[in-house]
Amino acid sequence: MTGQIQLEASQIVAYQGEPGAYSHLACKHTFPDLKTIHCATFGEALQKVEQGEAYYAMIPLENSTAGRVEEIYRELKRTQLHVVKEHFEAVNHCLIARHGVAIEQITRIGSHPQALAQCDDNIKALGAKNVAMYDTAGAAKYIAENNEPGFAVISSELAAELYGLNILKTHFNDRDGNTTRFLVFSKQQKMPEYESGKIYITTFMFRVRNIPSALYKAMGGFATNGINMLKLESYMVNGHFTATQFYIDVEAHFQDPAMQRALEELRFFSEDIRILGTYYADAFRTQQSQ
Repeated sequence: MTGQIQLEASQIVAYQGEPGAYSHLACKHTFPDLKTIHCATFGEALQKVEQGEAYYAMIPLENSTAGRVEEIYRELKRTQLHVVKEHFEAVNHCLIARHGVAIEQITRIGSHPQALAQCDDNIKALGAKNVAMYDTAGAAKYIAENNEPGFAVISSELAAELYGLNILKTHFNDRDGNTTRFLVFSKQQKMPEYESGKIYITTFMFRVRNIPSALYKAMGGFATNGINMLKLESYMVNGHFTATQFYIDVEAHFQDPAMQRALEELRFFSEDIRILGTYYADAFRTQQSQ
């Protein structure tokens, strides 16, 4: 029986949100041949993988307009999964309502706080009030099931199609090029073999020692070894102001000799270093730099 469960799990990608969510779209674009399973929370999606009920979890990390997805950093401390891939998903936010509702009638607009932030200027232009909801596709499902006058939501074209709703306006996001970066988590570490000339991303977390200039000294090894730092985020650990955890992306393979030298220096000034994964850089990065 266990073998059967594992065989089924190898064909499943878990994501947070209702069907039609942007995470759902990211799953379809990244793993078109795999089945998807939707979860109420990011933590539940990761747990599906940890418990062997799914092989991958598609998790949004940051958006080009609204910044980082705060909840993810709390979940990273709890999971032992590995990052095996990154994916960039172009976001086309649509203003959606029930059929027969005109855009001039809209007084309230609901969606996930990230989507609301990404459409803030357009919401204000309509004079509508924000209504925070747990998920973009869940918001579409809600208005499909509840007839509330003057209520519209921000969601995807797929969600409008799935729930039989009307798109009042496409590209409702404030800025063109709105893109969300996703990380794919797996129980199995799938670090690609190091080849010189290929572009890799290594993601890891660490906590600096409580000494003066610890972060400056810890990061010095990456500069001296020519390692390009792509992302550095800080967040508190267990509510303590003196215990700061850092999340970091660098453009290097874990096995690159220069990366190993940089990590050796990092270990001298830090503690609790945890490598989340090394994976190929998404082609989107190259396209952006051109």
